[in-house]
Amino acid sequence: MSKSWNKRTQAVHGGIRRSQYNEVSESIFLTQGFVYDNAEQAEARFIQAGDDEFIYARYGNPTVRMFEERIAALEGAEDGFATASGMAAVNGALTAMLKAGDHVVSARALFGSCLYILENILSRYGVEVTFVDGTDLDQWRAALRPDTKAVFFESMSNPTLEVIDIEAVSELAHAVGATVVVDNVFSTPVYSRAIAQGADVVVYSATKHIDGQGRALGGIILGTRDFIRGTVEPYLKHTGGALSPFNAWVMLKGLETMALRVNAQTDSAQKIAEALDGNPALDRLLYPGLKAHAQNALIQTQLGGKGGTVLSLDIRGGKDAAFAFLNAMTIPVISNNLGDAKSIATHPATTTHQRLSEEQRSALGITPGLVRLSVGLEDTDDLIADLLAALAAAQA
Repeated sequence: MSKSWNKRTQAVHGGIRRSQYNEVSESIFLTQGFVYDNAEQAEARFIQAGDDEFIYARYGNPTVRMFEERIAALEGAEDGFATASGMAAVNGALTAMLKAGDHVVSARALFGSCLYILENILSRYGVEVTFVDGTDLDQWRAALRPDTKAVFFESMSNPTLEVIDIEAVSELAHAVGATVVVDNVFSTPVYSRAIAQGADVVVYSATKHIDGQGRALGGIILGTRDFIRGTVEPYLKHTGGALSPFNAWVMLKGLETMALRVNAQTDSAQKIAEALDGNPALDRLLYPGLKAHAQNALIQTQLGGKGGTVLSLDIRGGKDAAFAFLNAMTIPVISNNLGDAKSIATHPATTTHQRLSEEQRSALGITPGLVRLSVGLEDTDDLIADLLAALAAAQA
């Protein structure tokens, strides 16, 4: 494996481990445990397992290790630990490093489950969390303290698509010795340069663009080898958040086509956003690839001008109009995933963010009329025609 390979090559060949049969497609090592040649070997492995030695699937597995090494190479990280889901990755990355009395600064605009971890779980165990407007560097500067242990944010927020300046926030955080943890799902591994831009830890829900076909749950924590093996692995191998070998194999197959899918979906999302922009049925259209987006200039430098695969539509008329729009669509399905080959529409206020109070949703810009649209691989013209017809039906 060459470190000089570009991302698409890394996504196909990174981390390959072939058995004695020299197979082309990666093998699924669907096993819980591993056999030792003798008692002395077992003892030695429990003291210190080598890079290609395994003990128990909760600790590691050859198929899982291929996935970890492949996406670490893709992201430019030293190492990774694969988890059972994206939320297991978020929880594992934060909980593994934090203890009672620590201070965390987080962006306020987060996925509902991420908010739950920060507001309910970490605070329950004595971790102090300060929330800020992630796009306001002055708020980050004011909230960071000498005892701040970590900062956390989604590089592109769910579902209002605010883009946070990774490089600027990382510089502020590192000045007080804080670890920068970035949830990078919406930015995707295809466009991400988060570690090069200053992030210490990057987490993904592999359930989204990495699988990309709605099949399996998975997650990954990426960072330095010291952090992954010294901090994350001891926590996760004892608490049981490991990725299954079968799901790791699904993710490996997903990585092979991820760039092709994500680039096609992003191109389609850009065309859809341009076609719907200014539609009288919309109070707002949120898409980072549009020049009118508040952080469009940052998108040019941080993500190479790519706005991603998701846009959000604020339907005029509130919840009733949003529901009418959703029910009138014939191509996108109503579900709560994203990054899928199928276009998926979600009403965040009543699904992914329904746990939040009306006041909290309002503060985050999640209005009753907001619909999140994850653009799939269908024909772009078909999608535009279907969405225009659904918008007209919502206003009838």
